[in-house]
Amino acid sequence: MHTLHLDDVHEPGAGYVLEADGATSDPFAIGGDLWDGLRVDSLVVFYGQRSGIPIEEDLLGAGYGRAAGHVDVAPNGGDGDVACLPAGHATTAAGVDLYEGWTGGYALDVTGGWYDAGDQGKYVVNGGIAVAQLLGLYERALRTGTAGALGDGSLRVPESGDGVPDVLSEARWELEWMLRMVVPEGEPLAGLVHHKVSDERWVPLPMLPADDPQPRFLHRPSTAATLNLAAVAAQGSRLFAPHDAAFADRLLAAARAAYDAAQAHPVLLAPDTNTLENAGSGPYDDTDVDDDRLWAATELYLSTGEDRYAADLRANPYRLGGTAPAFRPEGFDWNHVAAWARLQLATVDSALPERALVRASVVDAADALVEAQATQPFGHPYVPTSGRYDWGSNGLLLNNLAVLAAAHEITGDDRYRDAVLGGVDYVFGRNALGVSYVTGYGTRDVRNQHSRWYAHQLDPALPHPPRGTVSGGPNSDCPDPVSAALAGSPAQCCFVDDVGAYGVNEMTINWNSALAWVAAYLAGLGDGRPSPAAEG
Repeated sequence: MHTLHLDDVHEPGAGYVLEADGATSDPFAIGGDLWDGLRVDSLVVFYGQRSGIPIEEDLLGAGYGRAAGHVDVAPNGGDGDVACLPAGHATTAAGVDLYEGWTGGYALDVTGGWYDAGDQGKYVVNGGIAVAQLLGLYERALRTGTAGALGDGSLRVPESGDGVPDVLSEARWELEWMLRMVVPEGEPLAGLVHHKVSDERWVPLPMLPADDPQPRFLHRPSTAATLNLAAVAAQGSRLFAPHDAAFADRLLAAARAAYDAAQAHPVLLAPDTNTLENAGSGPYDDTDVDDDRLWAATELYLSTGEDRYAADLRANPYRLGGTAPAFRPEGFDWNHVAAWARLQLATVDSALPERALVRASVVDAADALVEAQATQPFGHPYVPTSGRYDWGSNGLLLNNLAVLAAAHEITGDDRYRDAVLGGVDYVFGRNALGVSYVTGYGTRDVRNQHSRWYAHQLDPALPHPPRGTVSGGPNSDCPDPVSAALAGSPAQCCFVDDVGAYGVNEMTINWNSALAWVAAYLAGLGDGRPSPAAEG
């Protein structure tokens, strides 16, 4: 393999090609604004995932309009009055009741929010990391002086023109829904947050959200979901304060209440509902909530500066010098959020006495990724210790790039910037299959991500996923019937661009939030000139 550097080429343009020994490269462009479009497109994907609102063609694009989903219009049961899952409805074939007899005698209005992935479910723990990264990319832009590119009118969303930065308006759509998922006062688990709302059973592909005939239920609350709300509500409170003080106050009050509720119920875990015959939703089970606790304490400390939350940070197993490692070669995700918490502590200004040590730990983690990156023929910093690629490997890789980008912000050392640029190339085609995993970007881009409404492969009247949608990527387990034929292949070859290949080719909000975070960072680099040394 040969690597070609064009560092000395500065003439902007598109359609460039390289020729060598009779072979011609794919066309490419040179310019200082190459990532600007992806910053927008990857964020507008979230508008297309909205529940409870009509999707307008003039915002998402021709052919992408659809009726509002789950708004109590037949055949929908809708999300305006959703009951708790009846007792016994989460019982396995072996007779095990996964919810131990839990149910509730109430119903909640849980309209709004984002559909999580290619199905109709809405999950707090995956919504949490996605919201955090949208809020985080804006907060980073404020620190680096690039927030103007993310202001009001920067995205194609219905709220444009209201004076609030559009990325915050998009995040608010999910935050408002998460606030609706809280167990009401007077109930046995009051203050905790329901883990998810979903169909009783899976619906087939294709299926538009407005056509979903399945009854909807609230699933049992969980400590993880409650801590997710505490974390993102606290983060949101400081970012919304200049734009909507009342909403900011509401968020901070909700964050404090959720944190206290999680303290009262420290280990109420979500079970693996995949063991049910037809679950109708992903489990998002997580047996370790100490990292979620670290994250919630982090955001509450950053927003309040209160000693209570700093003390909880210092007592957490994922603390500096603790028994659990915050950073993993496999990257962070919805169920491993300690690294994200560490990035926030390192980059958001605070009076934490240990902040310099936290920042040093991020740089150390980035150095390990740079070292691992140097061992890879395609130059990407994703090297799982098992040698096997995980579900959502592209999202995990992108989150490793966020660690490198944070090190660049902390140190001003451009070798971390270069590591991000080299690593992101994998997602856009420098990989074993030579494909771009982002719809609309690259010569051979993935277009059939697993989705019930972006299902053009199954129904030509439906569109492909919108421009800027990232696929989950290679998964060594090949867990779905379509990719199963690839089991045993080299890790990067465990992929197929097929709408039925949910294990390798699904779209999800947390992978797109990872892409959006990286795209915003790259767009903020401008023409890539050397960075001044960071201070602090």
